[in-house]
Amino acid sequence: MNYIEIKIQSKSEITDMLIAEIAEIKYDNFVYTENGFDAYCEEDDFNENELVSIIDRYKSLGEIFFTKTILEKKNWNEEWEKSFEPVIIEGKCMVRASFHSSQNLPYEIIIDPKMSFGTGHHATTSLMLEHQLMTDHNQKSVLDVGCGTAVLAIMAKKLGASYVEGFDIDEWSVENSIENVKNNDCEPLEIRLGTIDKLQFNQKFDIILANINRNILIKEIPSYVNHLKVGGFLIVSGFYDQDIPSIEEVSKSVGLVTSSVKIKNDWTSIIFKK
Repeated sequence: MNYIEIKIQSKSEITDMLIAEIAEIKYDNFVYTENGFDAYCEEDDFNENELVSIIDRYKSLGEIFFTKTILEKKNWNEEWEKSFEPVIIEGKCMVRASFHSSQNLPYEIIIDPKMSFGTGHHATTSLMLEHQLMTDHNQKSVLDVGCGTAVLAIMAKKLGASYVEGFDIDEWSVENSIENVKNNDCEPLEIRLGTIDKLQFNQKFDIILANINRNILIKEIPSYVNHLKVGGFLIVSGFYDQDIPSIEEVSKSVGLVTSSVKIKNDWTSIIFKK
C-alpha cells in the first residue's frame, strides 16, 4: 500500500490545531518540520476536499501551504525518530522514546508511538498528564478511553493505580498500546478494541481519562458517567477553550462538577467530579 505525504507550511501557533484536525481524517503519522509538519495517510484514504476544508478554516490565523506526494512504503519509525524529542511534564515526568537516555525524574514513560497519536508533544496530552499528576491515583481503578499509545494509562499505573484498562477503536493503536505497556513494565494493564457503548466492564471506575475531541466528548460523556463511581473523577481534553461551555453543559446535566481547568495554546483539559 502506497502512502500520501502532505507537507504543510504554517505558523507554529496553529500547527498543533491543524494536526489534531487532520488526525481525524485518517492521517496516522505526523512529523514536525522547521516550517510546519508532514502528515501521512494511506493512498486509498486520501481525500483532498476534506484536507482543503480543514486548511481553509484556519487560513484566517495565517498563511497555510501544502504539497502532496505519493510515496512507496518507507521506514516510518526512522522518520519519526528524526523529530521526536523527550517531553518533560512539570519537572516530574519525562515521556521519551526507547532510544532516548533516561533522566532522574520521579516518573518516566517510554512511548514508541509508530503510527499512533499520543507522545506528550501535543498540548492535550501534556495537559492530561499534568492533571493526572495532581490527581490521587493510589489504589484507584482507572479507564483510559481512546487510549492511542496508552500514555495516560501507563501514567495511571505509575501513579499507583491498582487496576487500569484502556481501549481504542483503532487496531493499530491497540497493538501499539500493548507494546508500550510491556516496555514500561506496567502489566497487568488490559487494552481492548472497541467503543464505550459496545464493550462490557466488570466494575465502575474511580478515574476515567478521555483525550478525544469535542464532538465525541459531548456525545459520550453521559456514557462515561455511567461507568464512574460516585466521588470519582472524569479527566477530559481534546477541545479548545471556546468549547468549555459546551463541555461543561453536558457534564453538569449528568451530575458532574468542574474541579480544575487547564489551558495551553488554546487547548483545554478539565477535571470533573461525580
